[in-house]
Amino acid sequence: MRISAGTYDVLVGRGTIAMLSDVLRDTCAAHDYAVIADRHVADLYGERVLASLTDAGLAARLFTFPAGEWNKTREQWSALTDQLLSARIGRDGAVVALGGGVAGDLGGFVAATYLRGVPCVHVPTSLLAMIDASIGGKTAVDVPAGKNLVGAFHAPRAVLADVDLLATLPRPQLASGLAEAIKHGVIADAEYLREFEVPAALLARDPAALEPVVRRSVEIKAAIVAKDEREANQRQVLNYGHTVAHALEALSGYALLHGEAVAVGMVVEAWIAEACGAAARGLRQAVSDILERCDLPTSIPEDLSTDALLEVMQSDKKARERAVRFALPSRLGAMARAADGAWTLEVDAGLTRQALDTNR
Repeated sequence: MRISAGTYDVLVGRGTIAMLSDVLRDTCAAHDYAVIADRHVADLYGERVLASLTDAGLAARLFTFPAGEWNKTREQWSALTDQLLSARIGRDGAVVALGGGVAGDLGGFVAATYLRGVPCVHVPTSLLAMIDASIGGKTAVDVPAGKNLVGAFHAPRAVLADVDLLATLPRPQLASGLAEAIKHGVIADAEYLREFEVPAALLARDPAALEPVVRRSVEIKAAIVAKDEREANQRQVLNYGHTVAHALEALSGYALLHGEAVAVGMVVEAWIAEACGAAARGLRQAVSDILERCDLPTSIPEDLSTDALLEVMQSDKKARERAVRFALPSRLGAMARAADGAWTLEVDAGLTRQALDTNR
């Protein structure tokens, strides 16, 4: 499948990784390709990708970093850029970001900043990366103040989502990706949520079940991003669940997977939507039921204090003058809008505190 998302194509299917050399020639011609992957993904797929590129006559080298969200840092960005400089990758080079969301964010940020910017192609290997992190051109690293606070918009030349690669994905990471897919249904397509009513095949990594989920989620996100590439307005709906989630991730030391944190965040923010009148009662329970069927958490860990969560949330990218704003659903499949037409709503600090205290 090809869909336009800005200026690049997203190819979803089985075995699409075999098309990588052709896609690079067609969309991202370069003298050298820097394949950036974490060490776990490099062990699984690094040599296979390098061999396919060199067999096709393309010059490619592998650059690795330690796996884990806690390694998505300025220090790793610096180390990778230094490695590319030492390897004499020039402005006629390009980056291939191979891996999950961390590799996409970090590799994309390297591409965005290296020699003032070189082209990039994403080859996501996790469900989360296929349906979310690789789509939309956001790149970033985490800093002590919060997640993704230093970054750049840098659209890839192409994305290759090969659902066969999900066969090696551990079940918790698979469920984590489903959280983002469920989010897409909540914000834009209630009918899509039927895919998660009986999720056994999805959780078993059945490619026949996963492929339509990847396709539909890509369609939803691409359609939103195409309307608002720089997140000035409607793209903010994609942040549903994330204001709370980013605080949960940071305070847990990234012990919570991104999708696990988003799942909890969606429940908390659905509660806020009901409490502030943006949504009718019952939304929180409906969202929670879907998430629980997919083996996802729905409550805030007791060891994360409300005060600490509020402090981090007030540093969120969407906060203005430390007032927290949320993208809130009005019902399954639709998002609420503020009186001025904005896609986020400012929520009283007292109500936010009550939501964090209640959903434990």
